[in-house]
Amino acid sequence: MSEIDIQISIEGGAWPDEAALLAQSARVIGAAAGHLARQEGQPFPKRPPELSLLFTDDASIRAINAEWRGQDKPTNVLSFPAFPLAPGDMPGPMLGDIILAHETLQREAGELGKPFDEHLTHLLVHGFLHLFGYDHMETDEAEEMEGLETRILGELGLSDPYGDDPVQ
Repeated sequence: MSEIDIQISIEGGAWPDEAALLAQSARVIGAAAGHLARQEGQPFPKRPPELSLLFTDDASIRAINAEWRGQDKPTNVLSFPAFPLAPGDMPGPMLGDIILAHETLQREAGELGKPFDEHLTHLLVHGFLHLFGYDHMETDEAEEMEGLETRILGELGLSDPYGDDPVQ
């Protein structure tokens, strides 16, 4: 597992307490970072890079989404890299920010028939991969990113979020 210095802020929504969010985030982000480091065959920097996680509500993420992406609607997760990275690049001292909206995650988890914590885990991985330059705008990019998400989630004991097959 690769180390990341995770800073958490809870600004809205009915999130679990900070200690529970930090424990889950550290486990998930550590697994994702470790997977990326193994995939690239190089360790993370000696000094752990910093990651900011903001846990908020739909109203707040809607305002951020409108301001930064021109989309006046809530979304589940937003990622803002501190520095542009291409897939495979190693990070500098600051990774960036991941913002998650409680109501949207709760609603989506219900629609998917998944526990909230599993959906949160998936979106933490998803947001983290965006900080490393992975995207899903084009079909080939989406396949690569979804494959990475599926492998990382599998390492965490979760099923493929894009398919129907449970982890064996």
